[in-house]
Amino acid sequence: MTNLSVNINKIATLRNARGGDYPNLINFAKKIQSFGADGITVHPRPDERHIKYSDVYDLKPVIYKEFNIEGNPIKKFIDMVIDIKPNQVTLVPDAESDLTSSAGWNTIKHKNYLKEVVSEFNSHGIRTSIFLDPELKYIESAKEIGADRIELYTEDFAKNYKINKEKAIEQYIRCAKLINEMGIGLNAGHDLSLKNISFFKNNIENLLEVSIGHALITEGLDIGIEAVIKKYLSYLK
Repeated sequence: MTNLSVNINKIATLRNARGGDYPNLINFAKKIQSFGADGITVHPRPDERHIKYSDVYDLKPVIYKEFNIEGNPIKKFIDMVIDIKPNQVTLVPDAESDLTSSAGWNTIKHKNYLKEVVSEFNSHGIRTSIFLDPELKYIESAKEIGADRIELYTEDFAKNYKINKEKAIEQYIRCAKLINEMGIGLNAGHDLSLKNISFFKNNIENLLEVSIGHALITEGLDIGIEAVIKKYLSYLK
């Protein structure tokens, strides 16, 4: 069984577009858990264009499944994570201007820095995952960092899945094998969807967790909009 953590950033984006509190982030977090999701993921960014730092604090009391906080470990982020103590923190090297995560860590160049950050989180009992491109050299260097898990960045897989799914999964299989041999837990995320998730899951051994947001929320709109329109029509008749 691979756990599903639902990233609710897009719910916050929709809310922020109107400047109010609808859709309500807390209510959606409760619903998503009640529908069977194994956890909630949030990824606050410094400009707070979707999830706000205050949202993360507000969510803590209502999350009874797994709470995963993603982000670049700047001081404000580190302080918040230590204060909230989620089940998992996922370290992502995104720049402030990035629309979405676009690359994993260079664990060779940033080894000492990541080692310090991971050690700090581990000392507070927080499971730590690091976001990595599917490159063996970065995974090999991750062993010395001391992270509990590695989250493989799956955009490349998703992009090439439509072209040649067998070729698209090859490097991920190799990386998963090495991660398993190293005794590190394996997560994955970014652009996984209903179209490609089964193939990915069935080919990646010991996949513990996937974090899915943009595709899942979009698919929810696609699958659910017919029912909403029919409800409106029934009320208007």
